[in-house]
Amino acid sequence: MKPTGSRHIFELRLIGVCIFLFAPGPALAETASEAAEINWFFLGIGLLGGLSLFLYGMERMSDALKNVAGEKMKDILGMLSNNRIMGMVTGAIVTAVIQSSSVTTVMLVGFVTANLMSLSQTIGVILGSNIGTTITAQIVAFKVTKYALLLMAVGFGMLFSSKKEKIQQYGYMIMGLGMIFFGMGVMSDAMRPLRSYQPFLHLMTQMSNPVWGILVAALFTALIQSSSATTGVIIVLAMQGLITLQAGIALSFGANIGTCVTAFLASIGKPREALRVSIVHVLFNVIGVLIFLPFIGPFAKFVVTISPSPAEGLTGLQAAAAVLPRQVANAHTIFNATCAIIFLPLVTYFARIVYRLVPDKPLPEVEEIQPKYLSDMLLHTPSLALDAARHEIKRMAKRVDLMNAAMMPAVLTGSKESLMTVREMDEEVDILYKHIVNYLASVSKLKLNEYQTQKMLKLMGAVNDLEHIGDVIEVNMVDLGNQRIKKGFKISEATQKVINTLHVVVSDALKAAVRAVVEEDKDYAMRVLSMNEDMKRLTLQADLHQAQRLVSEDSGKFEAYSVEIEIIEKLKRIYYHAKRMAKTVAASGIDEEVVAEAA
Repeated sequence: MKPTGSRHIFELRLIGVCIFLFAPGPALAETASEAAEINWFFLGIGLLGGLSLFLYGMERMSDALKNVAGEKMKDILGMLSNNRIMGMVTGAIVTAVIQSSSVTTVMLVGFVTANLMSLSQTIGVILGSNIGTTITAQIVAFKVTKYALLLMAVGFGMLFSSKKEKIQQYGYMIMGLGMIFFGMGVMSDAMRPLRSYQPFLHLMTQMSNPVWGILVAALFTALIQSSSATTGVIIVLAMQGLITLQAGIALSFGANIGTCVTAFLASIGKPREALRVSIVHVLFNVIGVLIFLPFIGPFAKFVVTISPSPAEGLTGLQAAAAVLPRQVANAHTIFNATCAIIFLPLVTYFARIVYRLVPDKPLPEVEEIQPKYLSDMLLHTPSLALDAARHEIKRMAKRVDLMNAAMMPAVLTGSKESLMTVREMDEEVDILYKHIVNYLASVSKLKLNEYQTQKMLKLMGAVNDLEHIGDVIEVNMVDLGNQRIKKGFKISEATQKVINTLHVVVSDALKAAVRAVVEEDKDYAMRVLSMNEDMKRLTLQADLHQAQRLVSEDSGKFEAYSVEIEIIEKLKRIYYHAKRMAKTVAASGIDEEVVAEAA
């Protein structure tokens, strides 16, 4: 749903308070000569406050980007073929735009769960997402903190000058980016006194031990659940010249592993497809770090040769602070890009390994139908959650269609056993209905834009109509078939022909209505509405036929008449629900008068 105005005001007041508290000032900008008198309280709140602003800015920017680009990014991922290179490129682009490898992973879980992508395809995208997430490091490595307040002001202006939701989301995105830069500036100023504090400098020299640096960064990333934030802190340390390049590389390796651990823990207890995707991520990053670990020294020398040199006149700490941020960012990008190139030809082998590590669960002896596409992991991204519900509704609709196909032979000429089979088919429909409704209820609690809200309402209406159709078949139609058997009359071939003709039109309408909803296809919706005239004509023919039957001298005509009339009425009821589904699709973006005429 749209954020309320009060929430806008609350968040912006909170940001204002943070800026007032954490803005660089004399307390945080002590000189080297005053290092012995470091105010640890202000240094601590500067670090924690800056990190809080950084994380909040990342969350704000990520949420805004998901709302603005989530649908397009989902479509791009969904169109992937088996081309590994295109998968890697797409993963890099999507992650660079969304600025969250976690969101990309969630999308992949959704597509694998929905059988829209294979595990092999996701591996290429995961490799690309590792490259895309380094864009954050490249951006923050530039000395852009001085533009932080400008970005926040521009974002604020867009947020309050326009009532259009899309403009407001862009405002949140720009303001979030400004908060990222501002948070980094606060952390950098807070750390300045540490440049000459010997105990801290000694601690930072320990980070040159790769194993120690990797462990510390992995733990820190797992705790704050953001590799981008860890990378930002590493670059802030580099800006002050507090770490060596080798230490920065080791810390960035740890950030890569830490973000995988977080994703792995989040997938525990989730569908096995989710666990496989997270294990792929863990394997790639851990193996990549193990490959590079013995060569950190030569790797650091290589990065120095391809990175800019310090400006003339800068020496010592100032020279290191000038070039280290760019060197760390370059090392981070080169590491992930190299790992992707190395592992890309081995995608199939990795998929086999993961399937061996996480095999499919054995099927239970009595298999009860369960939702296939509904996953709580997708609730973090509304567009994917709605797509999951749409696929599950398609499964439910197939079962309703099977019931509808089996219904007429059972009702007109079938035995009690065939009628009971039709009734039992509704049990699966009821199970899926319950799961889908509960899932859509969870989706409705998310922050949905207007398009997503309308889509959610359409899906909820469709699942209710399908359930009503199932009930008409299970309760009414089956009861009419049992009445025929109990009273011992037969429905004439002429009457069967009339009813079957009507049933064909109703079945076509049901199929087209379902397709209109799950594919958002207005042509199929209008096709259902255009069948209204055929339904009226066939119903009139059926009524005339029944009137002729009533005045004939056929035996059992009165018992048969009431049952046959009820069968026709229930077919009209099924068409009514199909027409309701179609109307919700046809009415969007089309003149309501046109829809009313067609209906």
